[in-house]
Amino acid sequence: MGWLIAAMASFLGTHYLLSHPLRAPLVKAIGNKAFPAAYSLVALSTFAWTIVAFGRAPRDPLLWDGMASMPWIISSVLTLIALALFMASLAGNPALPGAKVHGLSAQMPRGVFKITRHPMMMGFALWAASHILVSPSPRVLVLMGGLILLALYGSHLQDRKKKALYGTEWRSWMKRTSFWPNLAHASALGVWLGAAVLPWLAITWLHVPLAQVPAGLWGLLPAHIL
Repeated sequence: MGWLIAAMASFLGTHYLLSHPLRAPLVKAIGNKAFPAAYSLVALSTFAWTIVAFGRAPRDPLLWDGMASMPWIISSVLTLIALALFMASLAGNPALPGAKVHGLSAQMPRGVFKITRHPMMMGFALWAASHILVSPSPRVLVLMGGLILLALYGSHLQDRKKKALYGTEWRSWMKRTSFWPNLAHASALGVWLGAAVLPWLAITWLHVPLAQVPAGLWGLLPAHIL
């Protein structure tokens, strides 16, 4: 567990340092073209270390029975919502790299952005939380808890950086949108939930050969069929 904690800390720490305080000096030192490659190399290396450490960490003890009906059902619903949020975030998201921000202050949020201005990151957080529900071991808490922290705190830091870069444009967007999901506008996700069903079925089916554990509706089938 010590190696897993160290690996996750290195992944989160380097992500923060390279995204914020060290970004400008490194871009100045190695250039705009080389920086993304360096950033990706560090991120992939530290994440690979995290995955290896996760695989070697103890699988027990479990804090509760994650395979019971209620955690399983809640987890399955969360993964479907997470996928819908991710898919919706790919269309017209001003937070994505290279997205158009000019004129954002004059726009009213539409679709999923009525729910949250960070649908992708909220989707990642829900996806990670769903895994904690069904596999509540210390190693899963470290891995998925770290990813939840990265998604949520990363979203906060993104807002701060966007405010510094775009000023009024992003401040106005923040006033018109919610950081945390606004359930009063949950119906705005309806179309995307429908669109996410087939990909969700495919992804949860792949969970069996890739992770050796059934997920979603496939967990209801007898083991010999899978």
